[in-house]
Amino acid sequence: MNQQSQPQAKAGLFSGAIWRSAFRPFYLVGVIYGLGIMAIWIMATFGGINFPLADYTLALWHGHEMVFGFSGAVVAGFVLTALPGWAGTTEIDRGRLGLLVGLWFLGRLAIYSGGWMPPYMVMLLDCSLFLVAMIMVLPGLLRAENKYFLLLIPILLLLFAGNVVFHLALMDGDMGRASWGIRLGLMGIVAKFVLAGGFLTTVFTQNALKQKNLAELRHNLPLEYVSAISLGLFVYGAMADVSSILSAGLAFLAASVQFVRFLRWRTLSIRDEPLILVMHVSYLWFIAALILFGMAEFMPAISPNVWLHAFTVGALSMMMLSLITRVALRHTGRPLIPAKAMIGAFAMMFLAAIVRVAVTLGLLPGDWLPISALIWWVSFLLYLMFHGVFLLQPSLPRKA
Repeated sequence: MNQQSQPQAKAGLFSGAIWRSAFRPFYLVGVIYGLGIMAIWIMATFGGINFPLADYTLALWHGHEMVFGFSGAVVAGFVLTALPGWAGTTEIDRGRLGLLVGLWFLGRLAIYSGGWMPPYMVMLLDCSLFLVAMIMVLPGLLRAENKYFLLLIPILLLLFAGNVVFHLALMDGDMGRASWGIRLGLMGIVAKFVLAGGFLTTVFTQNALKQKNLAELRHNLPLEYVSAISLGLFVYGAMADVSSILSAGLAFLAASVQFVRFLRWRTLSIRDEPLILVMHVSYLWFIAALILFGMAEFMPAISPNVWLHAFTVGALSMMMLSLITRVALRHTGRPLIPAKAMIGAFAMMFLAAIVRVAVTLGLLPGDWLPISALIWWVSFLLYLMFHGVFLLQPSLPRKA
């Protein structure tokens, strides 16, 4: 994912540093928006303020915007930044990048239109980012030598389809189906986590082991395909109307495959590399989430939502913090040394996940829930304070 310094752009609307690569605007707006969403949710849930949107329940709004607004922006920034380096596709920057960011903003504007915009227009604006992004990257992926990266298309497709289902369900007044649509979009993010996050964890771990003159970690392509197949089966079991036994079995199968994948990474050998260690820990959270999903299918004492919190707070948020920190440093020509405050942010996010899962399991009282949310909020705020500023600044000259 090396990005060489680029020549100075001509003056114009999209000539600033922020428009040179997709991670810059999407990580910036995504993190700022995520902080806003979480702040509103905390105040509406525990502060006694009235939730202002009549078209949505607080839970539906929170779930939708965390998946398609916050996470959607970060996923878009990640995919569009990674593809030029890994698959050799053309960089989407300047005007085309401005179009995609504008579509994201229009989607948020549509969500908060308060009924003055027709429902189909709301759906069109809110779903367009993922569709247009697919159209932009597909020709380059079809020409790429390594077809493995075509697996990123189903990720964008799941986000697009889940959002469409959500809006159509709202038009019909079917809140259950709207929740299903959010869950479908979340499965796209799960797929991105396994295919992209797991792939990059392998690569970054391999590079770290080389620098330590340790035995090389070879890329096991058959295992990667088995991992993708087990993920697809898990998504099928989680979303389709199948028996609890089958759904649980597919979750346990996926957990077993991911654990085999994890064991190859030799975590103890890179324990002094915080950016990589956090990726390892986040993957353990994902494996735990799969196990909790399976257990909830036949153990009534376990909430069916506990796996969701283990994934979103433990696995996804920790992986996000690691990758957006790495990209903000690496792709702006800075050393891969996170600020000391970010080490604290990683530890805080781990604590937030522990508390959130413990509350859902009934191991801690509900009074701890706002504490978990606040810790999550502070963790991303630290990123914005210490590394978010790099997203606005020109890249430093990169040594050969």
